[in-house]
Amino acid sequence: MDVIKCIFYITIKKNYISNDHQGAIRLERVVGTVVRGLRCPIINEGDNIEEIVVDSVLKASEVEGFAIRDRDIVTLTESIVARAQGNYAEIDDIAKDVHAKFGDETVGVIFPILSRNRFENCLRGIAKGVKKIVLMLSYPADEVGNHLVDIELLDEKNVNPWTDVLTEQQFRDHFGYIKHTFTGVDYIEFYKSLVEGYGIECEVIFSNNAKTILDYTKNVLVCDVHTRARTKRILKANGGEKIFGLDDILTTSIDGSGHNETYGLLGSNKSTDTGVKLFPRDCQPTVDRIQQMLLEKTGKTIEVMVYGDGAFKDPVGKIWELADPVVSPAYTAGLKGTPNEVKLKYLADNNFSDLRGEELKKAISQYITEKEEDLGDSASAQGTTPRKLTDLIGSLSDLTSGSGDKGTPIVYIQGYFDNYTH
Repeated sequence: MDVIKCIFYITIKKNYISNDHQGAIRLERVVGTVVRGLRCPIINEGDNIEEIVVDSVLKASEVEGFAIRDRDIVTLTESIVARAQGNYAEIDDIAKDVHAKFGDETVGVIFPILSRNRFENCLRGIAKGVKKIVLMLSYPADEVGNHLVDIELLDEKNVNPWTDVLTEQQFRDHFGYIKHTFTGVDYIEFYKSLVEGYGIECEVIFSNNAKTILDYTKNVLVCDVHTRARTKRILKANGGEKIFGLDDILTTSIDGSGHNETYGLLGSNKSTDTGVKLFPRDCQPTVDRIQQMLLEKTGKTIEVMVYGDGAFKDPVGKIWELADPVVSPAYTAGLKGTPNEVKLKYLADNNFSDLRGEELKKAISQYITEKEEDLGDSASAQGTTPRKLTDLIGSLSDLTSGSGDKGTPIVYIQGYFDNYTH
């Protein structure tokens, strides 16, 4: 068997050996980026996350037989960082902070994400801290694509979501009772029942205009994620009085609870029936320390980042995954910026359309080697992805680790910065 393996290896190696421009023999590379989900122990509060990540990388390298190289990338989920930090809070903590900000007022809760994981316990805490809630939902979908109603039904019923304000009864008269494509939940009924379960009155309305809520109350809790600054500005400019966002709740500890100075409740997830895990705080020292530890143990400079939700759209449910306030709350310096890449098919179809085979390969390789440090909007770069590196790598990592029972909250990426020439 060993002889057979040896013959097979020699045959494969022979097939892919070529001469480089200096005449040296090298093995032709046939694989580009490689992504590995790494398993690690279950993380608990107080665990040394830096040591666990470094040990997991070194163990995976040894067991799986891959070499650690400069400019490899290690990513770790925000969840295990927050768990190690013990960054948790209870519904009662949310209620206490909400009451401190709004007092005994009717509060408009506007533009929340339709998600049990993301908003159920947040809403429970809000309900415990106020006198009455006017819940204003955007439609036909929330900001990340969870639909209350199919857009085709809006056309059928001649409803304009940009101008029409609907009461709960009007919404039901038009569209009936619709359940979410994936969860099977009627979020109107579900959210209303959560509030009323605390003996709090809940009025539900539907509008995409933030100013609508000011006809009901001047005290508003803004729950949208990525458009929150604009929503707050509009409300304050049009007579809003007490205007806060989810990012203003639990920015400091309440009776020893977890908190997040920058994002508050944004990025939180349901952890127990009465609690939430908050987005991790102060992550930069973590990624810098992991990078330094790996450098000390391997001699290689490896980039490190913490990632949350990636940003990609599901074609069936139409959901954008990005419910966290940012894809990456912290990353090492080598991950700043955007890709500076050319489009291979553009070069093949335009600059070198008369070439084939090895001549085409050499011409494109030379073009890449000599490309400018900043391609800007040059024709050869059009159609490449002008997103931040951390957003791209975060999406790649999120798709790799998933959100279920894969057990791979650490992702190891090799060859991401390589191109056609190496």
